[in-house]
Amino acid sequence: MATDYTPQVQGTGVKATIQRIGGYLAGMVMPNIGAFIAWGLITALFIPTGWIPNATLAELVDPMILTLLPVLIGYTGGRLVHGQRGAVVGAVATVGIIVGADIPMFLGAMIIGPLTAYLLKLFDGLVEDKIPAGFEMLINNFSAGIIGGGMALVGTWVIGPVVQTVTDAAGSAVDWMVGHSLLPFVSILVEPAKVLFLNNAINHGVFGPLGVAEAATDGDSILFMIESNPGPGLGLLVAFLLFGPRLLRASTPAAIIIHFLGGIHEIYFPYVLMKPRLILAMIAGGAAGVWTFMVTGAGLVATPSPGSIFAYFAVTPRGGWFGVLLGVIISAAVSFAVASVLLGFGRGEGKEPVEEQTGPQAATADTPAGAHAYHATPTAGTHRPTATEA
Repeated sequence: MATDYTPQVQGTGVKATIQRIGGYLAGMVMPNIGAFIAWGLITALFIPTGWIPNATLAELVDPMILTLLPVLIGYTGGRLVHGQRGAVVGAVATVGIIVGADIPMFLGAMIIGPLTAYLLKLFDGLVEDKIPAGFEMLINNFSAGIIGGGMALVGTWVIGPVVQTVTDAAGSAVDWMVGHSLLPFVSILVEPAKVLFLNNAINHGVFGPLGVAEAATDGDSILFMIESNPGPGLGLLVAFLLFGPRLLRASTPAAIIIHFLGGIHEIYFPYVLMKPRLILAMIAGGAAGVWTFMVTGAGLVATPSPGSIFAYFAVTPRGGWFGVLLGVIISAAVSFAVASVLLGFGRGEGKEPVEEQTGPQAATADTPAGAHAYHATPTAGTHRPTATEA
């Protein structure tokens, strides 16, 4: 299913299926990023460890994270499936899982919102053209109320507790990895998935919910920075600028600005896809950044979306600047160093003319082309990759 925020995925393979699921998860979260940012700013400013602590205004934090944001996700998920009627029952059912658990129910909302809307869609399909004249409003309203209310009960008794159990297990796994200094190894999985355009699914579908739960108790979370760190992409693009194929160097300054300042990470994915060995540079840079965040105890109070350095500044807690900036800088330096070596410091350019000519087109075939797509205009003598908004 394509949305304004996710592209239409072609094909039927495993990759296409994963991209569809990831795109759908992102489609439920991306329209609500403004609400996440509002929560993050309020948290960063007014909690006891915030920039300007205020006990009265800090009371906004819990209702927003525990109720408002899950309801928005459930509402959006329902709307994607069955329009406004689906949105209404998705929001009603989401309240059930909120009551059935005591953690932010983002994952549960992503399940029950679209599921409830789908059940209503099935019902509407069954009774279509069979409702007696004059009873349309009565049946439509009561069917939505009964299905939405029933799913709220299911959410309270079943889905909420199950999701809380799964979330607790995932959180314990992450805590174990942090306790054993293994969290940097997550980059081995995260970085390849990112360049396959699963970045939004990973960030908003996995690390975001876990990070929010951690931030709600600890004030910040390192999980917000595992996928969104703009440092590795910056290092890769700088290496391309200095040592990449000469035909591509002219496109990298604009890509650096779009990626690092604009937070549109997709701009650098085609550069990796055209030379797949560069994924090693991304893994090394990502792992170095996560390791630095761990050592310095850095964390953010909310998801920095898009992953721009400006967004990082906006959600960095008071006193957390050093660790956050150091992690971004080190990850950029490591990915730059590894990518430069893999590019042979420019000496191997003449050995791969065919790869350089065909790479951008191959990469572009995997590039989303949604409504917010950014298409860099090719210039004479250059191959400029395309990318879409993060």
